[in-house]
Amino acid sequence: MIAIYPGSFDPITLGHLDIIQRGSRLFDKVIVAVLRNPNKVPLFTVQQRLEQIRIATQHLPNVEADSFDGLTVNYAQQRQAQVLLRGLRAISDFEVELQMAHTNKTLSTQIETVFLATSNEYSFLSSSVIKEIARFGGSVDHLVPPHIALDIHKCYNHNYPIANPTTTAIIPPLQSIPMESPTGTTPEAEV
Repeated sequence: MIAIYPGSFDPITLGHLDIIQRGSRLFDKVIVAVLRNPNKVPLFTVQQRLEQIRIATQHLPNVEADSFDGLTVNYAQQRQAQVLLRGLRAISDFEVELQMAHTNKTLSTQIETVFLATSNEYSFLSSSVIKEIARFGGSVDHLVPPHIALDIHKCYNHNYPIANPTTTAIIPPLQSIPMESPTGTTPEAEV
């Protein structure tokens, strides 16, 4: 079974990676799908985000990074996916995500939405929070993989020391992640 994990991933966080790893255990293939949203001015280009995702998920053989525009359900149908994977951080996420799941169901009855609840350690984490911290010179290397922390600090012209920028992933290996862990993406990625 193929799952699509859609979002802007600007940048991808450790919370996103938690969802991806857990999803990779549940599904035969997980496609991390970067939404090309013309209404947003991203920190990173789509190509940069795809490369960041590929590096961060290289240890997961059944995970692929791709990009799309338009409706998520249309993209899922093109990729022959049966599931949209979504993460929930808080009650407010649930309301928005549930509305999108119902809307997507009216667009395609063949595609199901699967929600994974975030782990406590990532429940506050979002790409927006990371950019806000970095913009004011704060450290984000405990919130994103090291290669992405380096990219972020370069964008803001900060010379913050990164512990080990050559490390590709700082979340535990797949087998050591407990079943009760993930995080979601921004809601605008769905419909």
